[in-house]
Amino acid sequence: MSIVAAKSVVVSDDNGALLAAAARGHQASWNELVRRYNSLLWSIARSFRLSTQDASDVVQNTWLRLVENLDRIRDPERLGAWLGTAARRECLQHLRRNARHTKDVPAEGLAELADEGPGVDASLLLEERDAELWLAVSKLSDRCAQLLRVLMASPPPSYADVAEILGMPVGSIGPNRIRCLEHLRKLVGP
Repeated sequence: MSIVAAKSVVVSDDNGALLAAAARGHQASWNELVRRYNSLLWSIARSFRLSTQDASDVVQNTWLRLVENLDRIRDPERLGAWLGTAARRECLQHLRRNARHTKDVPAEGLAELADEGPGVDASLLLEERDAELWLAVSKLSDRCAQLLRVLMASPPPSYADVAEILGMPVGSIGPNRIRCLEHLRKLVGP
């Protein structure tokens, strides 16, 4: 088991240890669980085409379910699957609750309701934009392309990590990033 130290607080890589510590009120362990699985919960909530506010409610309710069941997780190494199932159940429950409320809206009022979801062509436009952007990135120097790819990782790495990965001084990362982005803007156009 490897251990990660941050600000003199020791956090384990083992889900079982993190769950046990979180159950005892260890905030750093809870933060690590959230860091590991929050994006999973958001992706599940957004896959149900919920508004940002509704997705946020689902994610928060899923974390609440984990708090309520911290001592009941039988297989901590499958925590991601447990959270995924809980998030899907929260989404379905949210949709059922909202279905009851939408039945009260008269049919003639439906045309006036605002559509909170993305437009029909939104994903196509995003794909086209991304393809154009990656084509422009491929025209950058290898050094610029590497730097931008590393900096765009999720979660973003620290400048110290970037410096180590790319073998460059920390102080040169920001100026190089600016130059690379300016060159990329010129390639992409207005």
